[in-house]
Amino acid sequence: MHLDDYMTSVTVIGAAGKMGSGISALVTQEMLNLKLKNPQKSFRLYLIDVNEDGLDGLQKYLKSQLVKNAEKTIVALRKTYESRADLVENCEIIDAYVNDGLAMLRCGTEFALAKSSKIVFEAVFENEELKIKILKQLKDICSKEALFFTNTSSIPVGFLAKEAGLENRIIGYHFYNPPIVQKLVEVICADGTSKEFQELSMEFGKRLRKTLFPSNDVSGFIGNGHFIRDGLYALSEVERLKKKYSLPEAMYIINEITQNFLVRPMGIFQLIDYVGIDVFQCILRVMSKHLKDKSLHSELIDTYMSKNVKGGQNSDGSQKDGFLKYAKGAPVAVYDINKGTYVNIEDIKKSADKEIGTLPEAFNPWKKLTRDPGKEAKLSTFFANLNTMNTPGAVLAQNYLKRSKEIGKNLVKDKVALSENDVNGVMMNGFFWLYGPINNYVK
Repeated sequence: MHLDDYMTSVTVIGAAGKMGSGISALVTQEMLNLKLKNPQKSFRLYLIDVNEDGLDGLQKYLKSQLVKNAEKTIVALRKTYESRADLVENCEIIDAYVNDGLAMLRCGTEFALAKSSKIVFEAVFENEELKIKILKQLKDICSKEALFFTNTSSIPVGFLAKEAGLENRIIGYHFYNPPIVQKLVEVICADGTSKEFQELSMEFGKRLRKTLFPSNDVSGFIGNGHFIRDGLYALSEVERLKKKYSLPEAMYIINEITQNFLVRPMGIFQLIDYVGIDVFQCILRVMSKHLKDKSLHSELIDTYMSKNVKGGQNSDGSQKDGFLKYAKGAPVAVYDINKGTYVNIEDIKKSADKEIGTLPEAFNPWKKLTRDPGKEAKLSTFFANLNTMNTPGAVLAQNYLKRSKEIGKNLVKDKVALSENDVNGVMMNGFFWLYGPINNYVK
């Protein structure tokens, strides 16, 4: 089982979607690299989506990504195209590279296009009925040798394999959004997945320059296994704080605690908005079903959804309003369910910040620490200071750190993750945390 042989004919299903477009760009670049090394071979990438307009936009996107990649690797490309006497200027080499890449693509809405594919990436919405339906159809269309990669973020791969009749020919390949930028991929093997297929999937990820972490085939896997429970804890804290504060104030407080006091890239409600409240609810339902755990539910999430407050991103990548309202990418207001309107953060910030209390000494924001070689020492000092404080904000942060650590340890205990390092690695690489949830900052 050699990856190069399988890469001659590949299909991406849901290619025009948020995840599918990024996966398509990555696969295009890798296939083009192989094509340039093996010009005598035929390479075809079939991009399938029900949205024809989306496919038009996808081709423009892929062209722009090929241009970017060519500009970054122009020195190597000059050597690759050195036999072409007609290519002199950099712009001519870039055009040739882009045209060679686009020539491999075949776009359409019919699954029949995938007939000859040896690898199929499924990247449709996280809906198990839809995924099973599509995988069943593809199983009947493609050859018995075709291998399937599903971009599921929470559905057990073994369940998909059984329901779609794919046996040991499917593997979970959970890219993080956006795939073209995010380095992390969670690799999930079902029982019976062959060693050769596992090795092929690892080789593919390395070629895409991804950081790969294995997860056992337990609903939610490592990343969402932690993120969903982390979010549920935040929502439970909001419900508790509502006894003293208004809902917008409670949400603002927890969002501030999770961003600044925990030194994360964004607050928990901003993160759920980024993922999509609807997606968060969907993953909750999947995990609750497969883990048979009724605690994986939030009435508050259901209420926001009933108000059609969903978050997520617009087609241009800008943030949609959700728990929070955004202007130029920054939160400016908090949604009040009772009033059905957004409350400006400036109207609650002063009193809420006074109640939270000051940040511990030695605080540095996440952005400042990301490239700081001394960040570990600075984080140790910051959290040591936090643990000496008893202000409302400090206590909320301490309890949040304890719960986050508990969630991480349970993922290992429940055999979702192979090790504590895998839990920390997924959260640091996939969510850009500066430190893992299993740490010595909190006892």
